[in-house]
Amino acid sequence: MTAIDRNNRTPETRLGMAKRGYSGVIHQVDAEGVDSSLPALELESRLLELGFVEGARVEVLHEGIVGRDPIAVRVDNVTVAVRRREAMAVIVV
Repeated sequence: MTAIDRNNRTPETRLGMAKRGYSGVIHQVDAEGVDSSLPALELESRLLELGFVEGARVEVLHEGIVGRDPIAVRVDNVTVAVRRREAMAVIVV
C-alpha cells in the first residue's frame, strides 16, 4: 500500500514491505486489517511498547533467510526482530 500526499511529500509505505537497507520515520501504527494472530489493539500496544512510536527513526537491518521473515529493525537506538506481517501495522515515510 503506497499513498502519495497531494503536497508532494514522501510516499507512505508499510514497514512490512520494506527491504533491507530501508530507513524512514514512523508516521503511525495502525493494525486494522493486518493479518496477525493478535487482535489489532493488542498488536498496536505491543509495537508501541517495543518503541514503534510516531516520529521514531527506523532502519531495516536484516531479513530472515526463509521468506525474508522475520526482519531485524533498528528503532531509534534499539534493535528488535518482528514478523513482516506484524510490521505491516507500522506506516513509515
